[in-house]
Amino acid sequence: MQVCVLVGSRSDLPLAEKVQARLVEFGVPCQVHVASAHRTPERVDQLTHDPATDIFIAMAGLSAALPGAVAARTLKPVIGVPLLGRGLGLDSVLSVVQMPPGVPVAAVGLDATENAALLAVHILALSHPELVVALQKYRQRWREEPPAAPTGAAPA
Repeated sequence: MQVCVLVGSRSDLPLAEKVQARLVEFGVPCQVHVASAHRTPERVDQLTHDPATDIFIAMAGLSAALPGAVAARTLKPVIGVPLLGRGLGLDSVLSVVQMPPGVPVAAVGLDATENAALLAVHILALSHPELVVALQKYRQRWREEPPAAPTGAAPA
């Protein structure tokens, strides 16, 4: 069981580290790599063919081609995280959610690293029952002490 987190730029590494921290909390091994769909497509090819990886989380801003590039190269689940970057983030969101038929990418919200990690754990829990128990405990803690809202988010 392993998750591969890909970011298109070194500047996105702090967000990837948030995903990694949440996965480690659940005992899910995770590797983080910088690999650009445009600048280093050979690296993307190499990483998507790693037999040890079960799920990919691809995070990118601007045109956000990375999640789609990963999904085009693998039959394993790909979770796309559009990143705010320098603009409003709409270009990133649309790039991740508007995939052509036959190349699915599960999309989470803008900069939603927490949900990307949790979705990966949910998918892995289908074949790893110990993760179901861990998710139940997480949800119970969350009910008792909800996490802080992301910056700029409306209160619940």
